[in-house]
Amino acid sequence: MEKFINENFMLTNDTARELYHGSAENLPIIDYHCHLVPQMIAENYQFRNLTEIWLGGDHYKWRAMRGNGIPEAYITGDKSDLEKFMKWAETVPYTMRNPLYHWTHLELSRIFGIDKLLNPETAREIYDECNAKLQTEAFRAQALMRRCNVEVVCTTDDPADSLAYHKKIKESGFAVKVLPAWRPDKAMAIENPLEYKAYIERLGEAADMEIKSYDDLTQALRKRHDFFAGMGCKLSDHGLETFYAEDYTEHDLRQIFAKVMAGTSPSKEEILKFKSGILYDLAVMDAEKGWTQQFHIGAIRNNNTRMFRLLGPDTGYDAIHDERCAAAGHKFLDRLDSAGKLAKTILYNLNPKDNEVLATMAYTFNDGTIPGKMQLGSGWWFLDQEDGMRKQLNALSAMGLLSRFVGMLTDSRSFLSYPRHEYFRRILCNVIGEDVESGRLPKSEMGFLSKMVADISYYNAKSYFGFGE
Repeated sequence: MEKFINENFMLTNDTARELYHGSAENLPIIDYHCHLVPQMIAENYQFRNLTEIWLGGDHYKWRAMRGNGIPEAYITGDKSDLEKFMKWAETVPYTMRNPLYHWTHLELSRIFGIDKLLNPETAREIYDECNAKLQTEAFRAQALMRRCNVEVVCTTDDPADSLAYHKKIKESGFAVKVLPAWRPDKAMAIENPLEYKAYIERLGEAADMEIKSYDDLTQALRKRHDFFAGMGCKLSDHGLETFYAEDYTEHDLRQIFAKVMAGTSPSKEEILKFKSGILYDLAVMDAEKGWTQQFHIGAIRNNNTRMFRLLGPDTGYDAIHDERCAAAGHKFLDRLDSAGKLAKTILYNLNPKDNEVLATMAYTFNDGTIPGKMQLGSGWWFLDQEDGMRKQLNALSAMGLLSRFVGMLTDSRSFLSYPRHEYFRRILCNVIGEDVESGRLPKSEMGFLSKMVADISYYNAKSYFGFGE
């Protein structure tokens, strides 16, 4: 009986198979946006078992288990690791047609060399075999990255972070380039004055200065921005409900900052003005450094109050927002473009209604200086699956240049998520292969199409972000 994850998995036509095996399969991985913990890389972490590495912190799996009627004690609760894994194995057959079913078996096959389907009958055998491998040097954190042919990863780091572990990784001579990425969301989050003041104090300590005013804040952020650049940072990232582009003055920003630091909650209008101002100032810093800025638009977070109080954020209770983003997004980017301060930009949408919105928004501000300066990013979060990827590829193809796309990222906290790059490459090759087979693209141009696949899979990202420099 043929293996489920076989060499032609998801490649449904001859052209797709030729493109994948000839141009994409063996290329290195550039994972330019992820949430790996740098300390775990620096210390070459050894996972105690399959539950820790596979289920720990994975809210995709947690959501599925809850949907399958698994009690929370087996998800984030106090049940044993074996009991939690067995409940995950019980859930896996029910994830058919969810990307988790594909990811699960790709990871078992590619990382652990296991081609059995995971279900309650095979669970204990798979658990024991993986656990035995995880106790060897070949399955520690750094070895897992090398095993997956990873060349570069960019983690997600707050401006107040010391980046001590990035420094340790660099000094260790580890072959994979592990770079920080600038995520300044907390510097914008003035909704809760008490929490914000505590953060500003931490940021001030990192910048070795006291932050008493808005001008001090931007100075501290600039100092940390310079430090990140010195540590090899080339990208920023912002997680936003929508873009912020209210009209404001510098006086407004100074007054609002002073009000919040005095412990007074800002009004909705003040929140929007402040976020508009600081987002602009941060974007200017990126442009001056030649960085790429990333905007992840459209998540509504921590929606289940009861579970947020119990478990905290990032535990599987976020969802797709339906905020409008077109007017504010164009206004924000236009301000930067008019001032000559628009950095390379990647726009990601979480609501599928916004694929074409963000694709056309990006291409409104391409200026011919570099290929793909402004572009629509890969399918993100809930759209990180075959239908979502196809829709993103089709929107980008119809509204812009697919050939200039910088490709896939994991956006993951897991060292086992790298097969998602393979998943994306197979889908990409299938989409192009279908067009060739149907006559929508010329078979005579296979040379260019092969190059296009290789570029999207690897070379575009390497050039665009300057990782080869």
